[in-house]
Amino acid sequence: MKYRMIGLTRRNLAGAVLASCLPAPGPSLAGQGLIALNGFDAVSYFLDPEGQPLPGRPAFEWVWRGRTWRFSRAGNLAAFRDAPSTYAPRLGGYDPIGVVEGRLVDTDTSVFAILPGPAGEGLYLFRNGDHRSTVLGSPAIVAAAEAKWPALRILTDDGAAP
Repeated sequence: MKYRMIGLTRRNLAGAVLASCLPAPGPSLAGQGLIALNGFDAVSYFLDPEGQPLPGRPAFEWVWRGRTWRFSRAGNLAAFRDAPSTYAPRLGGYDPIGVVEGRLVDTDTSVFAILPGPAGEGLYLFRNGDHRSTVLGSPAIVAAAEAKWPALRILTDDGAAP
């Protein structure tokens, strides 16, 4: 019986290293894309603006702009499907203060406010409570962020909300 030795060449080593760097499939993948808003129901933010958003359920999912959006009930899914840009976070889901500073700053989906914007009331997410308080105390920040957003949007992979 002949045995064939497989040598560890640079090509084989490079392939092994690259394969080990790929992300393993995890719970954040669903449908055709990543789960938006960490799985919270986008419509529920508007139903109780002073409370907490409701977690979405896999039974009520819809893919929009490369993200899988989850909803707590069928009615919320239908409302979002009819007018997604009404319920999706403004500024791509990035923090308004970061956008004003020319940076894409990640946010905490539980720190939010429903504020007047260029297209009526919109959902704005914030990095932390301090950023939320700052924006609530100075609403001009939202207008400034909205004005800067088109230039920063091109830096995102698809311009979609989180």
